[in-house]
Amino acid sequence: MIDSQESVRSELDELLEVLPSRVIHTLRENEGHGELLEIVLDLGRLPEARFTDGDIPLSQEEVTREDLDYVVENIGEFGGDNRAGIERTLHRISAIRNRKGQVVGITCRVGRAVFGTIKIIEDLAFSGKNILLLGRPGVGKTTMLREMARVLSSDTGGPGKRVVIVDTSNEIAGDGDVPHPAIGRSRRMQVSSPDKQHGVMIEAVENHMPEVVVIDEMGTEREATAARTIAERGVQLIATAHGNTLDNLIMNPTLSDLVGGVQTVTLGDQEASYRGTQKTVLERKAPPTFDVVVEIQSWERLAVHDNVAQVVDQWLRGFSIAPEVRWLDEEGQVHREREALRRSDGGPAPWAAQPGSYKSYVEEQPAPPPSRQPQASEPQQQQPDVRVFLFGVGRDKLEAAVAESGVPVEVVNELRRADAVLTTKTHYRRGSHLVRTAEGSGTPVYVLRKNTMPQIQDFVRTISKEGKGINKPSQESEEEFRDVMEEAIREAEEAAQRVLEGESSIKLAPQKSYVRRLQHILGQRYNVSSISHGRDPARSVMFYKP
Repeated sequence: MIDSQESVRSELDELLEVLPSRVIHTLRENEGHGELLEIVLDLGRLPEARFTDGDIPLSQEEVTREDLDYVVENIGEFGGDNRAGIERTLHRISAIRNRKGQVVGITCRVGRAVFGTIKIIEDLAFSGKNILLLGRPGVGKTTMLREMARVLSSDTGGPGKRVVIVDTSNEIAGDGDVPHPAIGRSRRMQVSSPDKQHGVMIEAVENHMPEVVVIDEMGTEREATAARTIAERGVQLIATAHGNTLDNLIMNPTLSDLVGGVQTVTLGDQEASYRGTQKTVLERKAPPTFDVVVEIQSWERLAVHDNVAQVVDQWLRGFSIAPEVRWLDEEGQVHREREALRRSDGGPAPWAAQPGSYKSYVEEQPAPPPSRQPQASEPQQQQPDVRVFLFGVGRDKLEAAVAESGVPVEVVNELRRADAVLTTKTHYRRGSHLVRTAEGSGTPVYVLRKNTMPQIQDFVRTISKEGKGINKPSQESEEEFRDVMEEAIREAEEAAQRVLEGESSIKLAPQKSYVRRLQHILGQRYNVSSISHGRDPARSVMFYKP
């Protein structure tokens, strides 16, 4: 097997050979520590080894310039990104320079090919979706990326895919002209300098016909644009990017295009009032480049955001998001659960997730903790029985009528929260989009002849008798509501047909306002005239010859 203990030990020995002898001696004595992550040599400080279970000093003598020169001479020149490597190993050696360009610090990160890390997201890798990996440095992004390239290019379980790795820092496939065997049958394209990575990404697609392109550490706008170009050509894209969570990525002006980008939209007065938001809101600009975003939280645990387009839309509209958390147990079995809802920084707006696999994201918010019981001397606040959305009706007049009658009515500024809509005859006749939306969703619309106090008082008295949900069907009565609608439409069709056959007029059964509206529309289709008669709840539609 490629990932044998002997090969791991051999590669680690190659790294130790480029270090000063006093550092190597201390490392040999501390093999009982956890897994070695990196070795740090800073001028004028004690050398350190960083393990998974802590850091230890490697010498009681400070690092000298001769020590740094010794390492540089053994590994050769650093590239434009101040990184170097050891041929056919996965180790990464990075330099820190002073203002004169001299090396004053070296970080030697130990690279290992860890096999089996793809198991936790194997279904996503073989789904053909574009996958973006996020996570803090050292959490295993590159290791998982390398393993995905190896598994996708192998012929296990079927023909392997044509995988091309764009390896800017030689961290995925190792240093030298011959790539490390840990990438399997994948091909590797090296990049001469980091600022040319976007060009090599496009070259990989145009020249080598890949089915999958693998990229590490995307961090510039040009690379984000190149990634979109690759995705639009039907090539599966698997990459890592800077950032810990999807929230960070959405608000990153450089890389937000990877998840569709964010643009500022100015709403009209009516639309802003309908949404209950400010006139300036954030919306997704384009389809996302990546279908799935994976947040790597640790070596055995990660969070998956599938269907990124809907997740980003939900986040921008102020709704909480809940990714799927996956983790491996001690026996290597994958477990899944829904993470607790994450609060969004976006503003609220009337939007709901589409049905389907994404339905679980719009779970109910947890109930708030019960408040303390009011004292006997404190007046208990009466909960509203009806929430009313006003359109062309004075709010001050309604509030005065409510205060006079004592009926618990609340004025809301979002149509989706309203139990009823109150408007005037003039506004209703205009047939506004808002009124049509309310009637189409089953929200009753009350029409006043004029915006006067007596008319509003009559409305308040009417709803005081009918109570909350006056005309709006509940979920429990959905089937009953559907039956009523079908019967009302059937009655209207028969009446319209009878008028066309010679009858002068026919009065229909009393109905709610949104049902009457549909009957009027049906009358127009049959080319018969219609008018409403009576007062609610006995108000009905009459068809007659034009």
